[in-house]
Amino acid sequence: MNRAALDALLAHWRRHPLQLLTLVVGLALATGLWTGVQAINAQARLSYARAAATLGQDALPRLEGPLTLADFATARRAGWPVTPVIEGRVPGTHLRLLGIDPFTAPPSAATPDLSPEDALTGFLTGDLVFIAPDVTLPEGWPETRIAPDLAPGLVIADIAAAQAILGTQEVSRLMVLPGVRPDLRPLTDLFPDTRLVQPTGSSDIARLTDSFHLNLTAFGLLAFAVGLFIVHAAIGLAFEQRRPLFRTLRALGLPARRLTFLLAVELAAFTLISGTLGILLGYLVAALLLPGVAATLSGLYGAGVADTLSLSPVWWLSGFAMAGIGLAVAGGQSLWQLVRLPVLAPAMPRAWARARAATLMRQGIGGGGLLIVAGALALFGNGLVIGFVCLGALLLGAALLLPPMLSGVLAVGASRARGAVAQWLWADARQQVPGLSLALMALLLALAANVGVSTMVGSFRATFTGWLDQRLASELYLYANDAEEAAEMQAYVIDKVDAVLPVASAETVLEGATGDVFGQVDHPTFRDNWPLLDAVPGVWDRLATGEGALINEQLARRTGLWAGAEVDLGRAGRQQVLGVYSDYGNPLGQAILTDTLFRQTFPEAVTTTFGLRLDPADVPALARDLTERFDLPPRRIEDQAGIKAFSLNVFEQTFAVTASLNVLTLGVAAFALWASLTTLGAMRVPQVAPVWALGMTRSRIALADLGRALLLAAFTAVLAIPTGIALAWVLLAVVNVQAFGWRLPLLPDPAGWLTLAIWSMVAAGLAAALPAWRLWRMAPADLVKVFAHER
Repeated sequence: MNRAALDALLAHWRRHPLQLLTLVVGLALATGLWTGVQAINAQARLSYARAAATLGQDALPRLEGPLTLADFATARRAGWPVTPVIEGRVPGTHLRLLGIDPFTAPPSAATPDLSPEDALTGFLTGDLVFIAPDVTLPEGWPETRIAPDLAPGLVIADIAAAQAILGTQEVSRLMVLPGVRPDLRPLTDLFPDTRLVQPTGSSDIARLTDSFHLNLTAFGLLAFAVGLFIVHAAIGLAFEQRRPLFRTLRALGLPARRLTFLLAVELAAFTLISGTLGILLGYLVAALLLPGVAATLSGLYGAGVADTLSLSPVWWLSGFAMAGIGLAVAGGQSLWQLVRLPVLAPAMPRAWARARAATLMRQGIGGGGLLIVAGALALFGNGLVIGFVCLGALLLGAALLLPPMLSGVLAVGASRARGAVAQWLWADARQQVPGLSLALMALLLALAANVGVSTMVGSFRATFTGWLDQRLASELYLYANDAEEAAEMQAYVIDKVDAVLPVASAETVLEGATGDVFGQVDHPTFRDNWPLLDAVPGVWDRLATGEGALINEQLARRTGLWAGAEVDLGRAGRQQVLGVYSDYGNPLGQAILTDTLFRQTFPEAVTTTFGLRLDPADVPALARDLTERFDLPPRRIEDQAGIKAFSLNVFEQTFAVTASLNVLTLGVAAFALWASLTTLGAMRVPQVAPVWALGMTRSRIALADLGRALLLAAFTAVLAIPTGIALAWVLLAVVNVQAFGWRLPLLPDPAGWLTLAIWSMVAAGLAAALPAWRLWRMAPADLVKVFAHER
């Protein structure tokens, strides 16, 4: 009997291949988008782990602070087994440069092979560097050799050569090797203003990028949820159509538990099929998006990520798990209702209608409750995870409220309609809400995500562009190799420009965390352009006299210190916060002192970067003159426009992935709406046949169906826009602050919102066009047959 019952259940899918396609494709899309995001995250974290394992940096204690090679020698003479490391970004690129001492560096898989006869000599003299397989260096660099085991985007040079390239005499840290004697004087006593950091098991770059990967995961979950609505709709419609079959099987003696078990087996088979297709799709999505993600992580965080995908059991097993969870969630409600309803109730429309009405009421209560939770979390919650929980509650609450609100609006419309046809149209639209609710909820989520993310990106773009105009006020930027060349350059340009603005910086500890301190001269360029968010009266005059410091927004939000408070700037001591300035794109704390106080505090700091103020028309001529005079490569002399273009390019890459996921999510929602309308079109023949028999033409009925779809999509878009605006506010005011440490204003974009609403109408029109056309072309004989069938 089990086999006969299972054959009877599977026969439904043979008779309705479109529903089968909808179910399998919907679950495959949901699983594929989720799996693709997990594959990207897994690949990035693998690259972080490889980078952190270079020279054993993930397993060794390290001394951080203002350190030089002389300090390294002092530590070695004191008996400490340490090795120096300098790390920075290759000028003009996203590549990471690592300078090492080959004689004290611990052996690791990534240590360059210096055994060839000329390798050690070339490495020590700076004539040879080692690069990862994916690295291409600009012209003018020494000889390069590929080290296959290096992490992506990594360049290794001798520490002295790396210092010359980065234009500094400092080292980033001293790695403490095994074999420390217990009687040694502590390193922090040998070198004040430093701190000894123990290995934590995760790299700094991995912690910095956690917010980015959490953001990707959130969008993957959103795409999964949208796809899940497709699956839920397909399973719900299949259960609706198989009600008479369930009644017959139960009447023939098949126990409810056995029937439920067979349906669960059916769902498990779909899980295996759809999960496999979803993993293949996820691999394709990840392979297409990974280069953009790698560029984003490199530009925003300086993190090297391989742009080729490697298979990992973690993400493909998670794909099968998510497919199973998706089908369990989508089919669980229908199975539960089947178990609890009486034997003959599965074929009683009123029984299912009462169940749907109760579900609709519960949805409304649940949706309202979730919106209240979202509001409370947005106002009183703290932390990045809380921010994403707030987003989830907001989106799910709005989606759950959509069907009850639609039903209520259509009921009001029906009560005010005049004429039999108008009343039927409103009543018919209301009757279709349960069948279309899941597809419309998916459309709401996709539209709200698009509105929210596009508003956030638009606000970020406008604010970021204005901020660049303020921060990059100098017309030309010049980079020297060392202090001697810097002095020569200054002397050469002093009479050719209006002002020379040195960019002096040093790494130190700011309120217990590594950060940078800058020295700034008193000049109208900064007074007129620097973007201050909070300031004490007379901020610039007080900064010029050395009465305090400016700090960036990231440090202010992390510590809760704003204008008027005192901040610990490490070697610079405790300073009054004179102002807080915006510093987009920088995940670390930063402070600014007057140039005089900076020189007194960090006398060893070498200034090799300068901003030149001059007439913009004279920039090309001076750039050519400096290039010829000092034989400068392009990376060492940049005009304002070039730096802005580079920064904006990094910005666009940062949001390219989320934009792609948004487009995919909207496409999935459109597919869900098409699948639901197509399936309901076949089921509605018994409902439209009496109307046709009373004299309404097929063309008018088809146009009415098309108009109904557009009406429902329009109402969904109307609800999606405020939901999306609320989503954008949470992203900007909650998630962005927790993830990156800065807050952006919400700038409205009515034109963009209207465009998305129009696109939703277009998607709904296209989704409804085929079912409406089929109804229009349906043979009268098929409509007449309805009256001969059992109703």
